[in-house]
Amino acid sequence: MTSVLSTSSLAENRLAFLGTGSMNGAVLRGIIAAGYDPAAIVATLRSDAKAHDLRAETGVTVLIGEHDPESNLKAAKDADIVFLGVKPVGITALCDEIKDVLKPSAVVVSVAAAITIDMIAAHLNPGQPVVRSMPNTPLKVGAGAVGLSAGETVSPAALAAVVDLFAGSGVVHVVPESQQDAVSAVSGSGPAYVFYLVEAMAAAGVELGLDPALATDLARATVAGAGKMLADPQVDPSALRQGVTSPNGTTEQAIATFDAEGLPQVIARGAAAAAARAAQITRELA
Repeated sequence: MTSVLSTSSLAENRLAFLGTGSMNGAVLRGIIAAGYDPAAIVATLRSDAKAHDLRAETGVTVLIGEHDPESNLKAAKDADIVFLGVKPVGITALCDEIKDVLKPSAVVVSVAAAITIDMIAAHLNPGQPVVRSMPNTPLKVGAGAVGLSAGETVSPAALAAVVDLFAGSGVVHVVPESQQDAVSAVSGSGPAYVFYLVEAMAAAGVELGLDPALATDLARATVAGAGKMLADPQVDPSALRQGVTSPNGTTEQAIATFDAEGLPQVIARGAAAAAARAAQITRELA
């Protein structure tokens, strides 16, 4: 299928965000922060609750489902790229709803975990281009990570347009769809692991006698600063760790304790559990 999507001038593409909750909202904010024209974007929400804030913050057109039952249809009708941001259980129903108003060349991009390209394509008209994505919430601060997998009818130009949209606010990797559960376990859920680490570091500081506010601020600033050091793709995380770990020093004792307690294995088991849950959800919704 030949796509009419523009990659040389992304602002020529009209975007629709159907369901603008946490993840789709992060994608939207990241795209705008990278310089995309809000006038070319339409978003939908189910209720008024967050519509005013979304309009004020982003400048995009927001349609509200509780006032207009055809809000998703109106947003999708003229779009070149349509981002599906409802919960996984609602993705196929949303595809059934919009399939007959989509332009044949419009690329449908899912940000829902566990919903496969085939599951989406089965609820769209034949040949509709589908891209499955696994973004994470740091996109909204320009520091995200995204895994993309393209369906068979997605042209190279169409995939490039989607990559370019995400690339303005994070690193993007095109991966086989078979790897998407692993991507979800590492980077999709990964920000929560980091926030959990900060909570644990702050709690440890309190146990050692620090004021809770001070312990939290030290842990937060430390992790944020370490993240900035890791932002350079040429940097080796192991080398950074070794640079802080002096022989017979305090950090070495902490790392040795983490290893003795099996922290790497605990993290691996947690990621495996996340991937397994994604596969289970796929089976439940198939």
